[in-house]
Amino acid sequence: MGHREDLLEGAKRCLLAKGFVRTTARDIVKESGTNLASIGYHYGSKDALLAQAYISLVEGLGEAFDGGGTVGESTAPGSVERFAEVWSNIAGTMREPGSVWRLSIEVVAMGDQIPEVRDHLARAQREAGRGLIPLLMGGREEDVPEDDVDTLGAFYTTLMTGLIAQWTFDPKTAPDGERLAEGLRRVIEAARPTGGAP
Repeated sequence: MGHREDLLEGAKRCLLAKGFVRTTARDIVKESGTNLASIGYHYGSKDALLAQAYISLVEGLGEAFDGGGTVGESTAPGSVERFAEVWSNIAGTMREPGSVWRLSIEVVAMGDQIPEVRDHLARAQREAGRGLIPLLMGGREEDVPEDDVDTLGAFYTTLMTGLIAQWTFDPKTAPDGERLAEGLRRVIEAARPTGGAP
């Protein structure tokens, strides 16, 4: 590996151990076996490196989201059953102590102290919505229209943020995919017109 990759791997380890605010550039250098100048040369700043490290950690969970490639084998795209399956997989990534998702809560709580990290992750969140759409609705990520990213993708990332918060603050009562799907069923039922023309 070169310095760029070493820095990224070192930053990931630092994030998991210390979080965004407590990780210093010297921590990353020590963990990666590189030097301070490498951070600026390869990433521009420590915060940009930490944001990229976080995105890389989250991307590493993608296989868990789709059950190792098994999502959709028995559920139709766009169905409530697919919704339950995918969100159960996502909730499964939040069950472990020290989950990477606690870092999202740190960004929400401390965003003013780490504005560059917050800005990087805000941009990445839109792309996360783009990635969730085919997982839940079928199709390919590269074919997702921008309007869907701005609506459906935003809906899914908002749900994700709320789920992360619930699993961080109260894992004993945080919902799994089945409970979320039941909530969705009730919303759909309540939204159906009663009597008269549809």
